[in-house]
Amino acid sequence: MLKPANVGVVPVHPASARTPGDRSFPTVMSLPRERLRRIESGLFLIALVCLGYGAFVSVDAWRYQAQENRRIDELRQSIVVAGARSEGREASSHRPRNGEVIGRIEIPRLGVAAVIAEGVDARTLRRAVGHLPGTVLPGQTGNAGLAGHRDTYFRALREIRENDSIRIVTPVDRFEYRVDFTAVVSPTRADLLSPTDDASLTLITCHPFYYVGPAPERFVVRAHRVEQRDSRHSISGSRTPM
Repeated sequence: MLKPANVGVVPVHPASARTPGDRSFPTVMSLPRERLRRIESGLFLIALVCLGYGAFVSVDAWRYQAQENRRIDELRQSIVVAGARSEGREASSHRPRNGEVIGRIEIPRLGVAAVIAEGVDARTLRRAVGHLPGTVLPGQTGNAGLAGHRDTYFRALREIRENDSIRIVTPVDRFEYRVDFTAVVSPTRADLLSPTDDASLTLITCHPFYYVGPAPERFVVRAHRVEQRDSRHSISGSRTPM
């Protein structure tokens, strides 16, 4: 007698027949309660550490900015009393050490006011706007480069426009710049930091501003220094060739 052929029958392998209840098919529900509690505790601890670090970074930056801004203003006031300030002159040739405070950048229309420190290492940029080593100091003839994070001190640069005023305030000087242009460039483009014949200022931050992760581009602001007719009130000047 002929046996019927097994037409259309797919053999079932033992691995595909496993059910969530099998020990060989681990799921969250099948894990022992004690192990689940350990996983939950570990994740909770990681979250606490992340929140704590974020709070520390924010508080540390806030305290640093408040302390250094107060110190700059106190030094400026003491120099005014002594009658030694001469705003608008050529900046000092002193080369600051890494992390040393240089002054403060102010962009009035955008409400930006942040301490500038020497260097662009992670700690400096976490607490301040960094002056790029190898470029001249703000106020000197040449191209002064400043870098800042797009999600902290340079966040407002997305709203900057041509002819906006940028001020650099130091304990002994104040320099005024006027924005010439903005540009989005590749991170490898370095010519925008090349020396210039006049007193220029170049601001750099990452772009796009709301990009999640390492940003693929750089946002650049170029400005030129304007002559100060009155050190305390009037600012005037014309753009010099670049």
